[in-house]
Amino acid sequence: CTQHLPAKLINGGVAGLVGVTCVFPIDLAKTRLQNQQGARVYSGMLDCLTKTIKMEGYFGMYRGAAVNLTLVTPEKAIKLAANDVFRQKLSKDGKLPLWGEILAGCGAGTCQVVVTTPMEMLKIQLQDAGRLAAQRTVAASASASAAGPTPSLVASPAAQPGTNAPPRSSATRITLELLKTRGLRGLYKGAGATLMRDVPFSMIYFPLFANLNAVGRTEERHSNPQERAPFLQSFVAGCTAGSVAAVAVTPLDVIKTRLQTLQKGEGEDSYKGIIDCAQRILKREGPAAFLKGATCRALVIAPLFGIAQGVYFLGIGEHMLGLLG
Repeated sequence: CTQHLPAKLINGGVAGLVGVTCVFPIDLAKTRLQNQQGARVYSGMLDCLTKTIKMEGYFGMYRGAAVNLTLVTPEKAIKLAANDVFRQKLSKDGKLPLWGEILAGCGAGTCQVVVTTPMEMLKIQLQDAGRLAAQRTVAASASASAAGPTPSLVASPAAQPGTNAPPRSSATRITLELLKTRGLRGLYKGAGATLMRDVPFSMIYFPLFANLNAVGRTEERHSNPQERAPFLQSFVAGCTAGSVAAVAVTPLDVIKTRLQTLQKGEGEDSYKGIIDCAQRILKREGPAAFLKGATCRALVIAPLFGIAQGVYFLGIGEHMLGLLG
C-alpha cells in the first residue's frame, strides 16, 4: 500500500521544518564561504560561525531562516510527493527500472524549482548581509590604519565601531523591492542555475536512496520496499544519498549562489549568466573555487534528507490525519 498524498505532504513539511532548524547555521556558513572572492573574511566553516556569533549574536546564525521555514514545507512536500507520483506512473507491475528512477528524480527536481528559486533568492540576500558588513569592517580598519580617515563608501553605518551587527533587511522588504524594480523575474533570478543544480541532484539522490534503502531486501523489492525498510536503514540511506548528491552538484551550487547574490562586496565580480559566471570563477579563482562550501553542503544535506526519510517512513502524516479524522 502506498501513502496517500495528503499524508505525504504533511510528512515532507514536518521533515523540512525539523531539518532546517537543525542545520540552518551550516547553510549560512556555506553561502558566505561560496560568496567570498579576493578579501577573505572567513577561513572556513567553524571560523565563519564563530565570527558570526561574535558580530551578530547567536541568532545571527539564523538570518534568513524565517524564509526557509516558511517555504521549505511546500518545497520538500512538492519534491517528495512528485518523486513518488512519478515513480508510481513509471513502474510496470510494481517494478521500476533504473532509467525510471532517474526520470522520476528529474521530474521531482523540476517541479520544486517553482518554490526553491524565490526561497533561495531571498535566503541568500539575508544570509550574505553579515559577510558584507564584516568585509566592510575589515576594509575600514585596514584603510584606517593605512590612510587616516576612511572614505564614506567603505565605512557604511554597519562598519561603525560599536554597531557591528549588519543593518537589518527583511525578506518582505527584499521581495517588495525586487517586485518593484524587476517584476516577478527578479524573484526568479537564477532559476536556470537552480534547475541545473536540483535536477542532477534529484537524479542522483532518489535512485541512490531507493537502492540503498532496498539493500538486503531484494526478494521483496517488487512490493513497495519503503514499507519494510527499518527506520535506521532509511535514515542512513537518506544521509548517504544526500551527501553524495550534494557534493556532486556543489560546483553548480557555487554558480547559483553567485548569480543570486545581488549585493557584492568591494572588488567582487558580477555575472551576466551561468557560462559567464563559470568562466570568471575559473579565471579569477581557479578550479578549487567550484568546491567552496562542499563540506558545508554535505553536512547540511545529509541530516536534512536523513530526517526527511525518517519522518516519511515513521508515517507522522498518517498519524496526524488519523487524529484529525
